[in-house]
Amino acid sequence: MESTNAVLAAAARDGAPEGLVLLAETQTQGRGRLDRTWDSPRGAGLTLSVLLRPAPPPSTWGWLPIAAGLALHAAVGHLSTLPLALKWPNDLLLGPDQGKAAGILAGSVDGAVVLGVGVNVSTTVDELPEGATSLLVEGAGVSREALLVELLLALEWRYAAWTRANGDAVLSGLMAAYRKSCSTIGRTVSIQLPHGEVLNGIAAGIDPSGGLQVRTQDGSLATVVAADVVHVRPAD
Repeated sequence: MESTNAVLAAAARDGAPEGLVLLAETQTQGRGRLDRTWDSPRGAGLTLSVLLRPAPPPSTWGWLPIAAGLALHAAVGHLSTLPLALKWPNDLLLGPDQGKAAGILAGSVDGAVVLGVGVNVSTTVDELPEGATSLLVEGAGVSREALLVELLLALEWRYAAWTRANGDAVLSGLMAAYRKSCSTIGRTVSIQLPHGEVLNGIAAGIDPSGGLQVRTQDGSLATVVAADVVHVRPAD
């Protein structure tokens, strides 16, 4: 399959119902943030997209990929004892070297949101790009089927709580859970922005929309959103 997100986006335009889940055995034209491409070797990863039709206001939808990241964090945590953390906004880091093992991409279309998740499950060292890892490489023998079940159950729980709170990240518990799981907060970071700009400072927290708050050297507080960031790297 070329892209599960693209297929579900088309289904959303055709009126497909909330809760539709599409899985791919392999993906040849997957898309990450800023149109980055990636391929998923056949049978090596968990690659899926979920269609949501959120009731809370669109201004709160930035928390949905964060909710998905927390759901993935919980799912892997239930199935393994690996050290794990989330890198803002929602990359899953695994193992002592904190390699990237998963990413999440959300897109809105005609009043719906498509959440795409890609996890390196049994991907080997030779199949991984530089800086990435997989559950297998880190020593966790997790099946894709078990991970899928745990992920969807955790996402359903997070989504329901967020919906009941009308998208409020504090009332739904998303803010507290994310602060606990995100390894970016509290670190000195270097953020590459479009057009070659770089923002340096301490990742001080998350704002109500899900943006990263950065305390710069002059003491001011800047907020960046995932759509405007090229790279976030630790500088400490």
